[in-house]
Amino acid sequence: VQLQASGGGVVQAGDSLRLSCAASGRIYSSYVMGWFRRAPGKDREFVAAMRWSNTRTMYADSVRGRFTVSKDSAKNTVYLQMNSVKPDDTAVYYCAASIQWSRQTSEYFDWGQGTEVTVSS
Repeated sequence: VQLQASGGGVVQAGDSLRLSCAASGRIYSSYVMGWFRRAPGKDREFVAAMRWSNTRTMYADSVRGRFTVSKDSAKNTVYLQMNSVKPDDTAVYYCAASIQWSRQTSEYFDWGQGTEVTVSS
């Protein structure tokens, strides 16, 4: 499946932003759709994930309670709603797929091009 993330931009601390990950190709029910981010000078890290079949979700501690992952099956799209953003959320955000219920970058494939989010204080 080919994935394309979009929706990034420049926002102020405390604002909200919604990222989209559009898939061209089939998203199998067994897939786990993940969101990751890479901040300047840091490694790529797990943000959130959703199992496509049952919408079970998991989040990184740093975003739990502020970010929400959801899907629109008709549009073959996964979303990351980002609320109460902080400067530490500044990063390039990526979506990817996995067949494992995992937070590990190595378990994911079909990485899309990222979308950049900049949060100013």
